[in-house]
Amino acid sequence: MQVVQNKAIVLRTRTPHKLRDSDVEHKIVSEENGIYEIAIRWTLQDAQKLVDIGAKGVPSPMLRDYQWTGRLTPFAHQKETSAFLSLHKKAFCFNEAGTGKTASVIWAADYLMKQGAIKRVLVICPLSIMKSAWQNDLFKFAMHRSCSIAHGSSSMRKKVLAEDCEFVIINFDGVAVVQNEIAKGKFDLIVIDEANAYKNTQTTRWKVLNKLVTPETWVWMLTGTPAAQSPLDAYGLAKIISPNKVPKYYGQYRDAVMYKLSQYIWRPKVNADKTVHNALQPAIRFEKKDCLDLPEVMHLDREAPLTPQQEKYYNIMRKRMLMEAGGEHITSVNAATNLNKLLQISGGAVYSDNGEVVEFDVSNRLNAVLEAMQEASNKVLVFVPFTHTIELLKTFLDKQKITSEIIAGAVSLNKRSAIFDAFQNATDPRVLIIQPQAASHGLTLTAADTIIWYAPVSSVETYLQANERINRPGQKNAMTIIHIHGSEVERKMYSMLKSKILDHNKVVELYNQEIYTNS
Repeated sequence: MQVVQNKAIVLRTRTPHKLRDSDVEHKIVSEENGIYEIAIRWTLQDAQKLVDIGAKGVPSPMLRDYQWTGRLTPFAHQKETSAFLSLHKKAFCFNEAGTGKTASVIWAADYLMKQGAIKRVLVICPLSIMKSAWQNDLFKFAMHRSCSIAHGSSSMRKKVLAEDCEFVIINFDGVAVVQNEIAKGKFDLIVIDEANAYKNTQTTRWKVLNKLVTPETWVWMLTGTPAAQSPLDAYGLAKIISPNKVPKYYGQYRDAVMYKLSQYIWRPKVNADKTVHNALQPAIRFEKKDCLDLPEVMHLDREAPLTPQQEKYYNIMRKRMLMEAGGEHITSVNAATNLNKLLQISGGAVYSDNGEVVEFDVSNRLNAVLEAMQEASNKVLVFVPFTHTIELLKTFLDKQKITSEIIAGAVSLNKRSAIFDAFQNATDPRVLIIQPQAASHGLTLTAADTIIWYAPVSSVETYLQANERINRPGQKNAMTIIHIHGSEVERKMYSMLKSKILDHNKVVELYNQEIYTNS
Protein backbone atom coordinates (compact mmCIF):
# COMPACT_ATOMS: atom_id res chain seq x y z
CA MET A 1 0.00 0.00 0.00
CA GLN A 2 1.06 3.54 -0.70
CA VAL A 3 0.06 6.79 0.99
CA VAL A 4 -0.65 9.71 -1.36
CA GLN A 5 -0.26 13.25 -0.02
CA ASN A 6 -1.32 12.17 3.49
CA LYS A 7 -4.94 12.06 2.31
CA ALA A 8 -5.46 8.76 0.54
CA ILE A 9 -4.22 5.18 0.36
CA VAL A 10 -3.57 3.53 -2.99
CA LEU A 11 -4.28 -0.21 -2.89
CA ARG A 12 -3.11 -2.61 -5.59
CA THR A 13 -5.34 -5.69 -5.77
CA ARG A 14 -6.77 -8.40 -8.05
CA THR A 15 -9.97 -8.57 -5.99
CA PRO A 16 -11.75 -5.20 -6.16
CA HIS A 17 -15.05 -6.94 -5.38
CA LYS A 18 -14.03 -7.11 -1.71
CA LEU A 19 -14.18 -3.34 -1.59
CA ARG A 20 -17.43 -3.25 -3.54
CA ASP A 21 -18.96 -5.65 -1.02
CA SER A 22 -17.83 -3.48 1.89
CA ASP A 23 -18.83 0.10 2.65
CA VAL A 24 -15.31 1.47 2.18
CA GLU A 25 -15.45 4.54 -0.04
CA HIS A 26 -13.05 3.99 -2.93
CA LYS A 27 -12.24 4.95 -6.48
CA ILE A 28 -10.64 2.73 -9.13
CA VAL A 29 -7.74 4.73 -10.54
CA SER A 30 -6.42 2.26 -13.13
CA GLU A 31 -6.34 -1.38 -14.21
CA GLU A 32 -3.57 -3.26 -15.98
CA ASN A 33 -3.29 -7.01 -16.52
CA GLY A 34 -6.01 -7.66 -13.95
CA ILE A 35 -4.33 -5.58 -11.23
CA TYR A 36 -6.41 -2.66 -10.01
CA GLU A 37 -5.11 0.51 -8.39
CA ILE A 38 -7.76 1.79 -6.01
CA ALA A 39 -7.72 5.08 -4.06
CA ILE A 40 -9.22 5.02 -0.57
CA ARG A 41 -9.62 7.87 1.91
CA TRP A 42 -7.00 7.62 4.65
CA THR A 43 -9.23 7.88 7.70
CA LEU A 44 -9.14 5.72 10.79
CA GLN A 45 -12.54 4.22 10.02
CA ASP A 46 -11.66 3.30 6.44
CA ALA A 47 -8.26 1.92 7.44
CA GLN A 48 -9.95 -0.26 10.07
CA LYS A 49 -12.46 -1.51 7.50
CA LEU A 50 -9.62 -2.45 5.15
CA VAL A 51 -8.01 -4.47 7.95
CA ASP A 52 -11.34 -6.17 8.65
CA ILE A 53 -11.61 -7.43 5.06
CA GLY A 54 -8.06 -8.80 5.18
CA ALA A 55 -6.03 -6.07 3.46
CA LYS A 56 -2.30 -6.30 4.26
CA GLY A 57 0.07 -3.48 5.14
CA VAL A 58 -2.61 -0.91 5.90
CA PRO A 59 -0.96 2.18 7.46
CA SER A 60 -2.68 3.79 10.43
CA PRO A 61 -3.50 7.50 10.18
CA MET A 62 -2.38 7.65 13.81
CA LEU A 63 1.15 8.07 12.43
CA ARG A 64 -0.06 11.16 10.59
CA ASP A 65 -2.48 12.69 13.09
CA TYR A 66 -1.38 11.88 16.61
CA GLN A 67 0.57 14.28 18.79
CA TRP A 68 2.54 11.89 20.99
CA THR A 69 1.76 12.89 24.55
CA GLY A 70 3.85 12.60 27.71
CA ARG A 71 7.28 13.43 29.00
CA LEU A 72 9.21 10.95 26.84
CA THR A 73 9.63 10.61 23.08
CA PRO A 74 8.39 7.24 21.77
CA PHE A 75 10.82 4.84 20.15
CA ALA A 76 10.18 3.79 16.55
CA HIS A 77 8.96 0.32 17.56
CA GLN A 78 6.55 1.87 20.08
CA LYS A 79 5.01 4.06 17.37
CA GLU A 80 4.60 1.04 15.11
CA THR A 81 3.03 -0.96 17.92
CA SER A 82 0.56 1.83 18.75
CA ALA A 83 -0.36 2.23 15.09
CA PHE A 84 -0.96 -1.52 14.75
CA LEU A 85 -3.22 -1.64 17.79
CA SER A 86 -5.21 1.38 16.62
CA LEU A 87 -6.36 -0.62 13.58
CA HIS A 88 -7.25 -3.89 15.30
CA LYS A 89 -10.28 -4.17 17.55
CA LYS A 90 -8.99 -7.50 18.87
CA ALA A 91 -5.26 -8.16 18.78
CA PHE A 92 -2.18 -9.52 20.50
CA CYS A 93 0.92 -7.56 21.44
CA PHE A 94 3.81 -9.96 22.02
CA ASN A 95 6.55 -7.36 22.45
CA GLU A 96 9.26 -8.61 24.75
CA ALA A 97 9.45 -7.39 28.35
CA GLY A 98 11.42 -4.16 28.56
CA THR A 99 10.36 -2.83 25.14
CA GLY A 100 7.80 -0.38 26.55
CA LYS A 101 4.56 -1.98 25.39
CA THR A 102 2.60 -0.36 28.24
CA ALA A 103 3.31 3.10 26.80
CA SER A 104 2.40 1.89 23.29
CA VAL A 105 -1.00 0.73 24.55
CA ILE A 106 -1.61 4.01 26.40
CA TRP A 107 -0.82 6.07 23.29
CA ALA A 108 -3.03 3.89 21.08
CA ALA A 109 -5.92 4.11 23.54
CA ASP A 110 -5.48 7.88 23.88
CA TYR A 111 -5.58 8.25 20.09
CA LEU A 112 -8.76 6.17 19.85
CA MET A 113 -10.33 8.34 22.56
CA LYS A 114 -9.47 11.49 20.66
CA GLN A 115 -11.02 9.94 17.54
CA GLY A 116 -14.21 9.10 19.46
CA ALA A 117 -13.76 5.37 18.86
CA ILE A 118 -13.62 4.51 22.58
CA LYS A 119 -14.38 6.26 25.89
CA ARG A 120 -13.26 3.98 28.74
CA VAL A 121 -10.47 1.44 29.19
CA LEU A 122 -10.26 -1.43 31.67
CA VAL A 123 -6.71 -2.68 32.31
CA ILE A 124 -6.53 -6.17 33.83
CA CYS A 125 -3.05 -7.00 35.10
CA PRO A 126 -1.08 -8.61 37.95
CA LEU A 127 -1.19 -6.96 41.34
CA SER A 128 2.54 -6.25 41.12
CA ILE A 129 2.30 -3.84 38.17
CA MET A 130 -0.99 -2.01 38.81
CA LYS A 131 0.83 0.97 40.30
CA SER A 132 4.47 0.51 39.32
CA ALA A 133 3.76 0.04 35.62
CA TRP A 134 0.25 1.08 34.62
CA GLN A 135 -0.60 3.94 36.97
CA ASN A 136 2.92 5.39 36.75
CA ASP A 137 3.03 5.10 32.96
CA LEU A 138 -0.38 6.71 32.57
CA PHE A 139 0.96 9.64 34.58
CA LYS A 140 4.09 9.73 32.39
CA PHE A 141 2.50 9.31 28.97
CA ALA A 142 -1.11 10.51 29.31
CA MET A 143 -1.29 12.84 32.28
CA HIS A 144 -4.44 14.42 30.83
CA ARG A 145 -6.38 11.16 31.27
CA SER A 146 -8.08 10.19 34.53
CA CYS A 147 -7.02 6.92 36.13
CA SER A 148 -8.05 4.86 39.17
CA ILE A 149 -7.04 1.53 40.68
CA ALA A 150 -9.89 -0.83 41.62
CA HIS A 151 -8.36 -2.76 44.49
CA GLY A 152 -9.24 -3.63 48.06
CA SER A 153 -12.67 -4.58 49.36
CA SER A 154 -15.59 -5.30 47.06
CA SER A 155 -17.24 -1.98 48.01
CA MET A 156 -14.04 -0.05 47.23
CA ARG A 157 -13.76 -1.70 43.82
CA LYS A 158 -17.41 -0.99 43.06
CA LYS A 159 -16.99 2.65 44.01
CA VAL A 160 -14.05 3.06 41.61
CA LEU A 161 -15.91 1.35 38.78
CA ALA A 162 -18.96 3.56 39.31
CA GLU A 163 -16.86 6.68 38.82
CA ASP A 164 -16.20 8.07 35.37
CA CYS A 165 -12.45 7.46 35.19
CA GLU A 166 -11.20 6.91 31.66
CA PHE A 167 -8.69 4.23 32.72
CA VAL A 168 -9.51 1.74 35.48
CA ILE A 169 -6.82 -0.74 36.56
CA ILE A 170 -7.79 -3.99 38.29
CA ASN A 171 -5.91 -7.17 39.19
CA PHE A 172 -6.76 -10.58 37.71
CA ASP A 173 -8.60 -12.00 40.71
CA GLY A 174 -10.51 -8.79 41.34
CA VAL A 175 -12.45 -9.07 38.08
CA ALA A 176 -14.71 -11.90 39.26
CA VAL A 177 -15.57 -9.95 42.44
CA VAL A 178 -17.09 -7.05 40.48
CA GLN A 179 -17.90 -8.58 37.10
CA ASN A 180 -21.45 -7.19 37.11
CA GLU A 181 -20.19 -3.67 37.82
CA ILE A 182 -17.59 -4.03 35.05
CA ALA A 183 -20.33 -5.04 32.62
CA LYS A 184 -22.33 -1.96 33.63
CA GLY A 185 -19.28 0.28 33.38
CA LYS A 186 -19.39 0.40 29.57
CA PHE A 187 -15.69 -0.25 28.96
CA ASP A 188 -15.01 -0.03 25.24
CA LEU A 189 -11.46 -1.42 25.48
CA ILE A 190 -10.19 -4.22 27.72
CA VAL A 191 -6.41 -4.58 27.99
CA ILE A 192 -5.07 -7.80 29.52
CA ASP A 193 -1.43 -7.53 30.54
CA GLU A 194 0.60 -10.71 31.09
CA ALA A 195 -2.17 -12.50 29.26
CA ASN A 196 -0.78 -15.99 29.90
CA ALA A 197 -2.93 -15.87 33.03
CA TYR A 198 -5.83 -16.62 30.65
CA LYS A 199 -4.39 -19.63 28.84
CA ASN A 200 -6.74 -22.14 30.51
CA THR A 201 -10.36 -21.98 29.38
CA GLN A 202 -11.51 -24.09 32.35
CA THR A 203 -10.63 -21.50 34.99
CA THR A 204 -13.17 -19.13 36.54
CA ARG A 205 -10.83 -16.29 35.60
CA TRP A 206 -11.09 -17.14 31.88
CA LYS A 207 -14.85 -17.72 31.95
CA VAL A 208 -15.51 -14.38 33.63
CA LEU A 209 -13.41 -12.51 31.05
CA ASN A 210 -15.06 -14.34 28.18
CA LYS A 211 -18.49 -13.16 29.39
CA LEU A 212 -17.27 -9.55 29.48
CA VAL A 213 -15.99 -9.63 25.89
CA THR A 214 -18.56 -8.88 23.22
CA PRO A 215 -18.10 -8.54 19.43
CA GLU A 216 -18.13 -4.75 19.93
CA THR A 217 -15.48 -4.74 22.67
CA TRP A 218 -11.94 -3.81 21.82
CA VAL A 219 -9.57 -6.36 23.43
CA TRP A 220 -5.77 -6.28 23.42
CA MET A 221 -3.86 -9.11 25.08
CA LEU A 222 -0.21 -8.49 26.02
CA THR A 223 2.54 -10.95 26.82
CA GLY A 224 6.19 -11.27 25.88
CA THR A 225 6.09 -15.07 26.06
CA PRO A 226 3.04 -16.51 24.26
CA ALA A 227 2.66 -20.30 24.59
CA ALA A 228 6.19 -20.51 26.01
CA GLN A 229 5.62 -23.74 27.94
CA SER A 230 3.31 -25.63 25.59
CA PRO A 231 1.37 -25.16 22.32
CA LEU A 232 -1.72 -25.86 24.41
CA ASP A 233 -1.29 -22.52 26.19
CA ALA A 234 -2.32 -20.68 23.03
CA TYR A 235 -5.87 -22.07 23.08
CA GLY A 236 -7.29 -19.89 25.85
CA LEU A 237 -5.76 -16.72 24.38
CA ALA A 238 -7.01 -17.48 20.87
CA LYS A 239 -10.54 -18.21 22.12
CA ILE A 240 -10.72 -14.62 23.41
CA ILE A 241 -9.13 -12.77 20.47
CA SER A 242 -9.59 -15.00 17.42
CA PRO A 243 -12.00 -17.86 18.24
CA ASN A 244 -12.54 -18.58 14.56
CA LYS A 245 -8.86 -19.57 14.23
CA VAL A 246 -9.06 -22.52 16.66
CA PRO A 247 -11.47 -25.48 16.94
CA LYS A 248 -14.57 -25.10 19.07
CA TYR A 249 -13.42 -27.74 21.55
CA TYR A 250 -10.13 -27.98 23.43
CA GLY A 251 -9.71 -31.68 22.64
CA GLN A 252 -9.79 -30.96 18.92
CA TYR A 253 -7.10 -28.30 19.33
CA ARG A 254 -4.97 -30.58 21.51
CA ASP A 255 -5.10 -33.30 18.86
CA ALA A 256 -4.05 -30.76 16.21
CA VAL A 257 -0.88 -29.66 18.04
CA MET A 258 0.08 -32.65 20.24
CA TYR A 259 0.54 -36.39 19.90
CA LYS A 260 -0.01 -38.90 22.70
CA LEU A 261 3.14 -40.65 23.88
CA SER A 262 1.54 -42.51 26.78
CA GLN A 263 -1.55 -42.26 28.96
CA TYR A 264 -0.29 -39.10 30.68
CA ILE A 265 2.41 -37.78 28.37
CA TRP A 266 1.79 -35.61 25.29
CA ARG A 267 4.41 -34.07 23.02
CA PRO A 268 4.16 -31.21 20.46
CA LYS A 269 3.72 -32.15 16.81
CA VAL A 270 6.27 -31.02 14.25
CA ASN A 271 3.98 -28.32 12.84
CA ALA A 272 2.71 -27.13 16.25
CA ASP A 273 4.59 -23.80 16.08
CA LYS A 274 2.92 -22.93 12.78
CA THR A 275 -0.52 -23.84 14.15
CA VAL A 276 0.08 -21.67 17.23
CA HIS A 277 1.31 -18.78 15.09
CA ASN A 278 -1.82 -18.90 12.92
CA ALA A 279 -4.07 -19.11 15.98
CA LEU A 280 -2.51 -16.11 17.70
CA GLN A 281 -3.32 -13.52 15.04
CA PRO A 282 -3.53 -10.61 14.46
CA ALA A 283 -0.35 -9.94 16.42
CA ILE A 284 2.70 -7.72 16.59
CA ARG A 285 6.03 -8.59 18.20
CA PHE A 286 9.29 -6.76 18.79
CA GLU A 287 12.18 -8.40 20.61
CA LYS A 288 14.69 -6.32 22.55
CA LYS A 289 17.47 -7.29 20.14
CA ASP A 290 15.44 -5.84 17.25
CA CYS A 291 14.86 -2.48 18.97
CA LEU A 292 18.08 -0.68 18.17
CA ASP A 293 16.85 2.54 19.77
CA LEU A 294 16.35 0.98 23.21
CA PRO A 295 18.76 1.92 25.99
CA GLU A 296 21.20 -0.85 26.95
CA VAL A 297 19.58 -1.31 30.35
CA MET A 298 15.95 -0.79 31.35
CA HIS A 299 14.98 -0.48 35.04
CA LEU A 300 11.47 -1.63 35.95
CA ASP A 301 9.59 -1.79 39.26
CA ARG A 302 7.12 -4.37 40.49
CA GLU A 303 5.12 -3.93 43.64
CA ALA A 304 4.60 -6.88 45.98
CA PRO A 305 2.31 -5.56 48.73
CA LEU A 306 3.03 -6.93 52.19
CA THR A 307 0.59 -9.66 53.16
CA PRO A 308 -1.54 -9.04 56.29
CA GLN A 309 0.84 -11.21 58.31
CA GLN A 310 3.89 -9.32 57.08
CA GLU A 311 2.16 -5.98 57.66
CA LYS A 312 1.37 -6.94 61.26
CA TYR A 313 4.92 -7.91 62.19
CA TYR A 314 6.45 -5.09 60.16
CA ASN A 315 4.48 -2.58 62.24
CA ILE A 316 5.33 -4.37 65.50
CA MET A 317 9.03 -4.22 64.62
CA ARG A 318 8.79 -0.55 63.62
CA LYS A 319 7.10 0.41 66.92
CA ARG A 320 9.71 -1.51 68.89
CA MET A 321 12.46 0.37 67.07
CA LEU A 322 10.73 3.66 67.81
CA MET A 323 10.62 2.83 71.51
CA GLU A 324 14.29 1.77 71.48
CA ALA A 325 15.29 5.00 69.73
CA GLY A 326 13.60 7.15 72.35
CA GLY A 327 14.70 10.31 70.55
CA GLU A 328 18.38 9.45 71.00
CA HIS A 329 21.06 9.63 68.31
CA ILE A 330 21.08 6.54 66.10
CA THR A 331 24.39 5.23 64.79
CA SER A 332 24.70 4.01 61.20
CA VAL A 333 25.44 0.49 62.48
CA ASN A 334 22.24 0.36 64.54
CA ALA A 335 20.23 1.91 61.71
CA ALA A 336 21.53 -0.66 59.21
CA THR A 337 20.84 -3.56 61.59
CA ASN A 338 17.28 -2.46 62.28
CA LEU A 339 16.51 -1.68 58.64
CA ASN A 340 17.76 -5.15 57.84
CA LYS A 341 15.10 -6.59 60.14
CA LEU A 342 12.38 -4.71 58.25
CA LEU A 343 13.82 -5.88 54.93
CA GLN A 344 13.89 -9.47 56.17
CA ILE A 345 10.20 -9.29 57.11
CA SER A 346 9.45 -7.85 53.65
CA GLY A 347 11.38 -10.75 52.10
CA GLY A 348 9.55 -13.44 54.07
CA ALA A 349 11.87 -14.64 56.84
CA VAL A 350 13.42 -12.91 59.84
CA TYR A 351 15.96 -14.10 62.39
CA SER A 352 14.72 -13.78 65.97
CA ASP A 353 16.92 -12.59 68.84
CA ASN A 354 17.78 -16.20 69.73
CA GLY A 355 18.80 -17.03 66.17
CA GLU A 356 15.69 -18.91 65.07
CA VAL A 357 14.13 -18.29 61.67
CA VAL A 358 10.55 -17.02 61.62
CA GLU A 359 8.83 -17.41 58.24
CA PHE A 360 5.96 -15.22 56.99
CA ASP A 361 3.37 -15.49 54.27
CA VAL A 362 5.21 -13.88 51.36
CA SER A 363 2.93 -15.05 48.54
CA ASN A 364 2.62 -11.60 46.94
CA ARG A 365 6.38 -11.29 46.53
CA LEU A 366 6.84 -14.82 45.24
CA ASN A 367 4.08 -14.28 42.68
CA ALA A 368 5.65 -10.98 41.59
CA VAL A 369 8.96 -12.76 41.00
CA LEU A 370 7.20 -15.54 39.10
CA GLU A 371 5.34 -13.07 36.87
CA ALA A 372 8.59 -11.28 36.03
CA MET A 373 10.26 -14.61 35.18
CA GLN A 374 7.40 -15.70 32.96
CA GLU A 375 7.69 -12.50 30.92
CA ALA A 376 11.43 -12.98 30.34
CA SER A 377 12.34 -14.59 27.03
CA ASN A 378 15.82 -15.67 28.11
CA LYS A 379 17.49 -16.82 31.32
CA VAL A 380 17.14 -14.92 34.58
CA LEU A 381 19.26 -14.01 37.61
CA VAL A 382 17.46 -13.43 40.91
CA PHE A 383 19.45 -11.65 43.60
CA VAL A 384 18.27 -12.50 47.11
CA PRO A 385 20.14 -10.87 50.02
CA PHE A 386 18.99 -13.18 52.83
CA THR A 387 20.09 -16.81 53.21
CA HIS A 388 16.85 -18.36 54.43
CA THR A 389 14.80 -16.50 51.83
CA ILE A 390 16.94 -18.13 49.14
CA GLU A 391 15.74 -21.57 50.24
CA LEU A 392 12.16 -20.28 50.40
CA LEU A 393 12.34 -19.05 46.79
CA LYS A 394 14.06 -22.24 45.59
CA THR A 395 11.25 -24.38 47.06
CA PHE A 396 8.66 -22.14 45.39
CA LEU A 397 10.32 -22.38 41.95
CA ASP A 398 10.63 -26.16 42.25
CA LYS A 399 6.86 -26.34 42.76
CA GLN A 400 6.41 -24.21 39.65
CA LYS A 401 8.68 -26.62 37.73
CA ILE A 402 11.15 -23.83 36.92
CA THR A 403 14.70 -25.16 36.87
CA SER A 404 17.00 -23.23 39.18
CA GLU A 405 20.27 -23.42 41.05
CA ILE A 406 21.57 -21.56 44.10
CA ILE A 407 24.80 -19.59 44.33
CA ALA A 408 25.52 -18.66 47.94
CA GLY A 409 28.39 -18.68 50.39
CA ALA A 410 27.88 -22.33 51.32
CA VAL A 411 28.21 -23.56 47.71
CA SER A 412 31.71 -24.91 46.99
CA LEU A 413 33.93 -23.38 44.32
CA ASN A 414 33.83 -26.54 42.17
CA LYS A 415 30.06 -26.75 42.31
CA ARG A 416 29.74 -23.04 41.45
CA SER A 417 31.91 -23.55 38.38
CA ALA A 418 29.74 -26.44 37.20
CA ILE A 419 26.54 -24.41 37.75
CA PHE A 420 27.91 -21.37 35.92
CA ASP A 421 29.03 -23.53 32.98
CA ALA A 422 25.61 -25.19 32.70
CA PHE A 423 23.84 -21.83 32.97
CA GLN A 424 25.91 -20.32 30.16
CA ASN A 425 26.00 -23.33 27.83
CA ALA A 426 23.08 -25.67 28.54
CA THR A 427 19.29 -25.41 28.53
CA ASP A 428 19.01 -25.79 32.30
CA PRO A 429 19.03 -24.20 34.79
CA ARG A 430 16.86 -21.35 33.54
CA VAL A 431 17.24 -19.36 36.76
CA LEU A 432 20.12 -18.67 39.12
CA ILE A 433 19.18 -17.62 42.65
CA ILE A 434 22.21 -15.68 43.88
CA GLN A 435 23.22 -14.14 47.16
CA PRO A 436 24.56 -10.79 45.88
CA GLN A 437 27.83 -10.99 47.83
CA ALA A 438 28.56 -14.29 46.04
CA ALA A 439 28.40 -12.66 42.58
CA SER A 440 32.15 -12.13 42.32
CA HIS A 441 33.94 -9.55 40.19
CA GLY A 442 34.67 -10.73 36.66
CA LEU A 443 31.91 -13.35 36.57
CA THR A 444 30.12 -13.54 33.18
CA LEU A 445 26.48 -14.68 33.06
CA THR A 446 25.37 -13.28 29.70
CA ALA A 447 23.00 -16.19 29.02
CA ALA A 448 20.65 -14.03 31.10
CA ASP A 449 19.44 -10.61 30.03
CA THR A 450 17.08 -10.11 32.97
CA ILE A 451 17.93 -9.49 36.63
CA ILE A 452 15.30 -9.59 39.35
CA TRP A 453 16.13 -8.04 42.70
CA TYR A 454 14.04 -9.95 45.25
CA ALA A 455 14.93 -7.29 47.83
CA PRO A 456 17.43 -4.41 47.95
CA VAL A 457 20.94 -4.59 49.36
CA SER A 458 22.52 -1.86 51.48
CA SER A 459 25.74 -1.59 49.44
CA VAL A 460 25.98 0.40 46.21
CA GLU A 461 29.13 -1.51 45.21
CA THR A 462 27.42 -4.89 45.70
CA TYR A 463 24.39 -3.71 43.71
CA LEU A 464 26.45 -2.40 40.79
CA GLN A 465 28.75 -5.43 40.68
CA ALA A 466 25.79 -7.81 40.71
CA ASN A 467 24.18 -6.00 37.78
CA GLU A 468 27.42 -6.20 35.83
CA ARG A 469 27.13 -10.01 35.67
CA ILE A 470 24.92 -9.69 32.57
CA ASN A 471 26.30 -6.38 31.28
CA ARG A 472 29.51 -7.81 29.87
CA PRO A 473 31.12 -8.65 26.50
CA GLY A 474 29.05 -11.38 24.88
CA GLN A 475 25.69 -9.88 25.85
CA LYS A 476 23.58 -9.77 22.69
CA ASN A 477 20.36 -8.35 24.09
CA ALA A 478 19.15 -5.19 25.76
CA MET A 479 19.01 -5.85 29.50
CA THR A 480 16.23 -5.49 32.04
CA ILE A 481 16.68 -4.99 35.80
CA ILE A 482 13.52 -5.47 37.85
CA HIS A 483 13.15 -4.25 41.44
CA ILE A 484 10.59 -6.00 43.66
CA HIS A 485 9.38 -3.85 46.55
CA GLY A 486 6.59 -4.05 49.11
CA SER A 487 7.40 -1.19 51.44
CA GLU A 488 8.32 2.46 51.04
CA VAL A 489 11.77 1.91 52.56
CA GLU A 490 12.56 -0.68 49.86
CA ARG A 491 11.43 1.66 47.09
CA LYS A 492 13.64 4.45 48.46
CA MET A 493 16.61 2.11 48.81
CA TYR A 494 16.33 1.06 45.16
CA SER A 495 16.15 4.68 44.11
CA MET A 496 19.32 5.49 46.02
CA LEU A 497 21.12 2.39 44.75
CA LYS A 498 20.40 3.42 41.16
CA SER A 499 21.66 6.92 41.97
CA LYS A 500 24.74 5.51 43.76
CA ILE A 501 24.11 7.54 46.93
CA LEU A 502 23.30 4.91 49.58
CA ASP A 503 26.00 5.84 52.13
CA HIS A 504 26.01 5.64 55.95
CA ASN A 505 24.30 9.01 56.37
CA LYS A 506 21.53 8.01 53.98
CA VAL A 507 20.97 4.75 55.88
CA VAL A 508 20.44 6.70 59.12
CA GLU A 509 18.17 9.18 57.31
CA LEU A 510 16.11 6.33 55.84
CA TYR A 511 15.84 4.69 59.23
CA ASN A 512 14.62 7.86 60.90
CA GLN A 513 12.08 8.45 58.16
CA GLU A 514 10.75 4.92 58.56
CA ILE A 515 10.33 4.89 62.34
CA TYR A 516 9.28 8.51 62.89
CA THR A 517 7.44 9.64 59.74
CA ASN A 518 5.38 6.46 59.31
CA SER A 519 4.54 5.93 62.99
